[in-house]
Amino acid sequence: MKFSGAFTVPAPREAVYDRLADADFFASCVDGVHDLTAVGDGRYTATLETRIAYIKFKFAVEVSFVEQVAPKRIVAKAEGTPIGVVGRLTSTAAATLTEAGDATAVTYEIDVALAGKLGSIGQPVLKAKAKEMEKSFVKNLGDKFSAGPAVSADPADSRSEAQA
Repeated sequence: MKFSGAFTVPAPREAVYDRLADADFFASCVDGVHDLTAVGDGRYTATLETRIAYIKFKFAVEVSFVEQVAPKRIVAKAEGTPIGVVGRLTSTAAATLTEAGDATAVTYEIDVALAGKLGSIGQPVLKAKAKEMEKSFVKNLGDKFSAGPAVSADPADSRSEAQA
């Protein structure tokens, strides 16, 4: 499944890039992430706990930055397995940052593949969870850049499409 969207951060592009490229900062904006540990150059392990539909999942994930072009683009790849459940999660997330006056416009694309029990949940449920996580991330990011107005997501720019 592929998801894409856009939001605005009330800060200069260089500052937004620096914070998004900081794994600890980025993880602090994602609800349910804890135990982030650096394991190599640009590679990290963490635990992600979340609820999808009526099922609570705990994932052991490894995340790596696979592309960093300051201050324009960041691409990260995540792979993980749910603890206690057969399955696999892989995702690639790319963010492109452009100047928007005194703010930064962030456009993103996420490609997610779920296998096992996760994959059987159904795309509408997964799309709803992705939208929920996006809203939470944008709010948390905005709270951390509290010097300006809240970060705003443009629902018209936020879209998702299922890909088999």
